[in-house]
Amino acid sequence: MSDLLTLSGVHTHIGRYHILQGVDFVVPEGQTTMLLGRNGAGKTSTLRTIMGLWQASAGEIRLAGQRIDRVTTPDIARLGVGYVPESMAVFSDLSVRENLVLAARDGAMDDARLEWIFGFFPALKRFWLSRAGGLSGGQKQMLSIARAIVEPRKLLLIDEPTKGLAPAIVSSLIECLKEIKRSSATILLVEQNFHAARELGDNVLVMDNGTIVHRGEMAALAADVPLQEHLLGLSLEAHQ
Repeated sequence: MSDLLTLSGVHTHIGRYHILQGVDFVVPEGQTTMLLGRNGAGKTSTLRTIMGLWQASAGEIRLAGQRIDRVTTPDIARLGVGYVPESMAVFSDLSVRENLVLAARDGAMDDARLEWIFGFFPALKRFWLSRAGGLSGGQKQMLSIARAIVEPRKLLLIDEPTKGLAPAIVSSLIECLKEIKRSSATILLVEQNFHAARELGDNVLVMDNGTIVHRGEMAALAADVPLQEHLLGLSLEAHQ
């Protein structure tokens, strides 16, 4: 198994703030790697730096061996990286269809792939011509993910897809992400919901204060409650 994404000694400064402080990790091809940590640990900053939205001030980021830490965000997207930000990136005044057309790099959508996406997110087919701003929070999140997978991607960066969603919608979204995972997608996924992380992750990285403080198999962390409490501050109630 090869490593699709590699970060080596990555630092990121935002103004006078030193956000990422020497981040090192790999994302194996065809697996889902969870990026966990307390609020403010640097998880979203890591995804934004990989995507070129914030520029690394030191270190290297490589996608399939190619350096991308000095590549623009549009060019990183053209290399096959899909990004689902925490903010549910949809164009509210456009229809579901128009949102997906804009996400397709050549403006054309493959009908077979659309049907594959509708299999995950049937609500998007139902509201195909409806204004995206009128969708529920869960439906907007589904549209945001659909925009990232409307074309085949080498890598998906997904930031807290279950945040703020009702439990029933979270369960549905976990099942959708499992289906995407079964399609051999490579995913780097930030998630605060430990249940979702346990269900989806093959590997896990834990961040604290802008560095990686733990790496290993997700199943091993899920089985070690004291380690979870130490790394993430989870209480026993979080596992009910």
